[in-house]
Amino acid sequence: MELKNKLIEVLKEQGFKINPHVRPAGYSKTIYRRLQQKARLEQLYLHKKFLVDSIKKVKNYCRDGSEIIPEDISLELREVQSGSFEEILFRWWNLIWWSIPFQRPYGRQMRFLLWDTTHNAPFGLICLQSPVLKMSVRDNYLDIPKDELDIWVNMSMQAHRVGALPPYNEILGGKMVALSLTCNEIREAYRRKYENYISIIKGRRLKPELLFITTTSAFGKSSLYNRLKYNGEIAAVSLGYTQGSGTFHIPEELYQEILWFLSKKGVDITRGYGHGSSRKLKLISLGLKYLGLSKFEYHGIKREFYLFPLVKNLKEIIHDGEKPIWVDRPFEKLVDYWKERWAIPRAERMPEWKKFDKEAYFKKIKILLDKW
Repeated sequence: MELKNKLIEVLKEQGFKINPHVRPAGYSKTIYRRLQQKARLEQLYLHKKFLVDSIKKVKNYCRDGSEIIPEDISLELREVQSGSFEEILFRWWNLIWWSIPFQRPYGRQMRFLLWDTTHNAPFGLICLQSPVLKMSVRDNYLDIPKDELDIWVNMSMQAHRVGALPPYNEILGGKMVALSLTCNEIREAYRRKYENYISIIKGRRLKPELLFITTTSAFGKSSLYNRLKYNGEIAAVSLGYTQGSGTFHIPEELYQEILWFLSKKGVDITRGYGHGSSRKLKLISLGLKYLGLSKFEYHGIKREFYLFPLVKNLKEIIHDGEKPIWVDRPFEKLVDYWKERWAIPRAERMPEWKKFDKEAYFKKIKILLDKW
């Protein structure tokens, strides 16, 4: 009862209504951000030492808006390697910049940093991870046979982080990062990394082919992915909305208590490699069920679900065994397209982006971190 009451109180403190299930108090983006604030601050607290120790280095590679010349932006795609300089910058911005809290990825993982070589600054982030095995909105659209679900899901990735960093975000840099999901270079990097990959679920040996990438909007309908096109071709297909389940609203401290509670009931709480990307959600769901809080894993924040096909004949590959007809999009061509289609017109039309002041921004972050 103590754990049950604690969970209910924490959810109410975050701004959820209990009637009798968990629901947001409203459906605006402002409310959605507020609901996730506690989980975000918890992650900042857990990683405070790293954030404080790295802030000077990160600041050195950030630029004022007035320093950026949109016409001169030149981007390269860097795969982030463990222990590298890029990893420090990636990790810092991944924790700080997004209102959706960082959650540790599981299974296959790939991280990319878009780098502006002209201005020597990080432009945006991409984080890919293993998708959940079952996702009705995706599986229904592709009409995947149940006994082949692990095959096709393991030839895809879920984009967990997609976005531009300041000041590039104000000139629609997010569009560039989103388009990058379909570039040849990511598909080729995947092939190199997973050339000898073996599916854990059924021990299947799969071809190292990345056929599609999926992602969800941050809050409701997405302005980033909606009508995203390259040379008239739709890059992101909207498949509908998720059911609004997840784990961000269960604080780490309570998650650990749920695990302890389950272990006392004889439940296997083993996590990590080989247990799938939805292991945490399954354990929380089971714990909530034992506590008489069924379906409290549904937080009610529905997100729009998008699929980025990297082939032109995805359904035919799945159902008819056709060979892939790959989408051909070199990264450098996407950069040129983005600058002409979005960046330069936006920069001329709305010059407020030049007002981004890195000194003021990092001062605000330092005050936030010093609160603990």
